[in-house]
Amino acid sequence: MKTRTIVFGLVLLSSASVRTSEADAGGRLTGSWRFERNGWIYVHLEGAPDRLGFQHGSLLSAEIADLLRVLKPFLEKTTRHDWKFYREAAERILWPKVDAEFQREIDGIVAGLASRGVKADRWDIVALNAIEELPYYYVPWLDKQKGRPPSTHSPGNCSAFVATGSYTRDGRIVMGHNNWTSYVVGERWNIIFDIKPERGERIVMDGLPGVVTSDDDFGVNSAGLMVTETTITGFELFDPAGSPEFVRARKALQYARTIDDYVRIMLERNNGGYANDWLLGDNKTGEIALFELGLKEHSLRRTRDGYYVGSNFPVDEKLTRLETNFDVNNAASSANARRARWEQLMAEHKGRIDAELAKSLESDAYDVIEKREGPNERSLCGCVDRSARGVPEWDWGKFFPGGTVQAKVMDATMAGKLELLAALGHPCAPDFVAADFLKQHTEYGWMRGLLRDMKTRAWTRFTRDMKEEK
Repeated sequence: MKTRTIVFGLVLLSSASVRTSEADAGGRLTGSWRFERNGWIYVHLEGAPDRLGFQHGSLLSAEIADLLRVLKPFLEKTTRHDWKFYREAAERILWPKVDAEFQREIDGIVAGLASRGVKADRWDIVALNAIEELPYYYVPWLDKQKGRPPSTHSPGNCSAFVATGSYTRDGRIVMGHNNWTSYVVGERWNIIFDIKPERGERIVMDGLPGVVTSDDDFGVNSAGLMVTETTITGFELFDPAGSPEFVRARKALQYARTIDDYVRIMLERNNGGYANDWLLGDNKTGEIALFELGLKEHSLRRTRDGYYVGSNFPVDEKLTRLETNFDVNNAASSANARRARWEQLMAEHKGRIDAELAKSLESDAYDVIEKREGPNERSLCGCVDRSARGVPEWDWGKFFPGGTVQAKVMDATMAGKLELLAALGHPCAPDFVAADFLKQHTEYGWMRGLLRDMKTRAWTRFTRDMKEEK
């Protein structure tokens, strides 16, 4: 009965989110809207930071409440730290370094939630925004300060590429990305944000409810900057005095007009949290870049004719040696096996890469080690829940319910219109059915009530100013 009550309450919140009158919100919802298509929730937000936040919190109140509900027990079980710990770290470590603009937006989210009857405060929302950097960068740093072995490790999420010049069908930029994460969180990674801020560039990106940046990082802005990334496996450093990664990532997508702008913003007061290989494209020039950002080490590679790929491996030798424990010699690891597959596919499809082919690349399920179709932890589109090996370097045990949860692609023409193609669920596998999985893998029984079915959905086009079809 308790579970039914929670679900019923969330349904009421969701229904209320599209019915509340402007009078109830003091006019702050004017110009904003939401609709659902193929499992995605599209939200249009516009205005000053506090207004953006209010619209975000109000329109996605049910989804934010649900994500907070499952995240608290999930993190406590997997990281051995409770929500109180993350709230305190958010207040003490992160909030003083959040730019005033984004403090206003976060407080706006809290106000929007309150307008829908959802009880969550500033520290809940800051901790939610730091869902990557607090558990997997701050926690192991803190363990080290106390002379303890790390209780968590940096994640290894995503398979991505960017290509241009002789590698693409029309010589212009094509970008693709699929998001690897736990299915508990990943099934809820289903928001398309169309953000028209008071200052800076217009943004279209995917994201999580309650989070001000994309976080798996796939987006484009009105200056023609195309952005994605993959995380660096085995990264070990963190600077609590630095600026939160979620702040810098949102700021860079909103204010950068060039690749150099993006690099500069991400380097400002860098805290090393959520260390990534950023794949960038400038649609104005056709130039692409690989910006690898650790803590003290970083590197930038750029070209107008070539490609860059990411599957959670570090590139720069010095960064690899000084800031990670990554095993470059383990060909069978998830990161290295997927890298080998990327290189095969880029060579095979040189001159033919377009948005349609990008969809198939991000859906590729081939295992280069076993030389057969997966999907598993070594395929570009991954299903770790099918692998008895798991991914120990990410703290994912045997048959861990994690892997590819959604995918996105765009080409230069689409980027010019602030448009992308997106697909929810496994683009390489059938629906994930939670009850069937939990029946077969009782060791994950603690996820009952957190883990939901994850349906494989069709690729869907989204663009700025999109409205619900009548």
